Amino acid sequence: MTNAVGNSAIGGGAIGNRSSGQTGETSLDEFGRHAAAILDNLQRVINGKPEIAALSLVVLLAEGHLLVEDVPGVGKTTLAKALARSVGCSVSRIQFTPDLLPSDVTGVSIYNQHSREFEFKPGAVFANIVIADEINRASPKTQSALLECMEERQVSIDGQTYFLDAPFSVVATQNPIEMEGTYALPEAQRDRFMVRVSMGYPDARAELAMLQNREQKSPLDEIDAVVSRDELRGMIETARTVFVSPAVEQYAVNIAQATRRDPEIRLGVSPRATLHLVRAAKVTAALDGREFVLPDDIDALVIPVFAHRVLLTRRSLADSRPGARPSAGYAGAGLAATAGSTSRPVDEVLRRIVANTPVPLVAARKG
Repeated sequence: MTNAVGNSAIGGGAIGNRSSGQTGETSLDEFGRHAAAILDNLQRVINGKPEIAALSLVVLLAEGHLLVEDVPGVGKTTLAKALARSVGCSVSRIQFTPDLLPSDVTGVSIYNQHSREFEFKPGAVFANIVIADEINRASPKTQSALLECMEERQVSIDGQTYFLDAPFSVVATQNPIEMEGTYALPEAQRDRFMVRVSMGYPDARAELAMLQNREQKSPLDEIDAVVSRDELRGMIETARTVFVSPAVEQYAVNIAQATRRDPEIRLGVSPRATLHLVRAAKVTAALDGREFVLPDDIDALVIPVFAHRVLLTRRSLADSRPGARPSAGYAGAGLAATAGSTSRPVDEVLRRIVANTPVPLVAARKG
C-alpha cells in the first residue's frame, strides 16, 4: 500500500520534536531562479499545462495541500511525482485502497519484547511530501487519518504526539467520474486542501509531444531535484514576507463573505479558505517578482482556492446543468457535467461574485 519515492519516507527530526523549519530567506531573484527550475521540471513531464504546474508550485510554497481531480490517464499521479522529485525533500507515496488502515498512514505502536516497551513505527505520512494516490478509494475512517496531519502537522497516537518535519505537503489525486468503490471526500477534508486543480485533456499538439517524448522512456526518469530542502524552506520564508495591504485583506474577506450570502450557494467558504487565498496570493506575487500582493492576485486564485469548498443549491445546479443528474450528496457540486469541461457551474458563480465585489485601490508597499 505504501512505498517511498526517492528519499527516505521519514523526515529527519520529525518524531518527538517539532522542527520549526526556520531558515534564511532567499532574495526575490533567487526565488525566481529556483521557481523557474522547478517549473521547467514539471513542464518537461506535463505537456501543455503551464497553469497547472504553476498552481502546484504555489501550493507547495504556500505550505498548503493540493488535490488533483480528473478522469483517469491525464497525468494526475505523474504531476504529483514530478513535483516531489523536483525538490530535495523526503517523499512517500500511499496507494489508497478500500482495505487500507489508518495505521498504514499514521503509524502504529508495537510492543518490543526485548525492551518490554511499546515502540512507535512511523507511517508513510512522516515525509515532507506525501503523495496520496486515489484518495477517495479508501474508507472514511482511513481518510480521516489525514485530518490532523494536514491541519496541525502532527500525529497523535496512544496519548503521544509526534510532530511532522517542515515543510509538509499532501498531494492527493482522485477520480470524480468513477463512483463505484469510492468514498466522496467529506467537506472537512476538502476544506484542508488549499487548491483543487483539474488536469483536463491535452490539446492535439501536447498529446503528440507526449507520444514522441515517451516512446523510449518516461520523462520522470530524467527528473532530478533542482532545489534542496533548505532552499525550499528559504523560498517559503520569502513568500511569507510578501506585504498584503489592509485593503487587499479586506477585499479577500469581502469575497469570502459574499459566498456565504449568495442565494445560489448553500455552503460558503470557511475562514480557513480566506487564509489559504491570501497565502497563495503572496506566493503568486513573489513568483511575479513583487514584494506586495495586488487585487489581481486574489482574483486569479479565487476559483482554484474556493471552488472545491463551495456547495451550490439544488436549484442552482438544476438551472446550470439542464438534464444532468447531480452527484450523490452534492459533494461534487463543482464538477462539470462532462469530463474535460473547462467551465463548472460553481466557477460561474464565483466569477460573478468577484465581478460584483468592489476592487480596492492599494498602496504597493507598507508605509
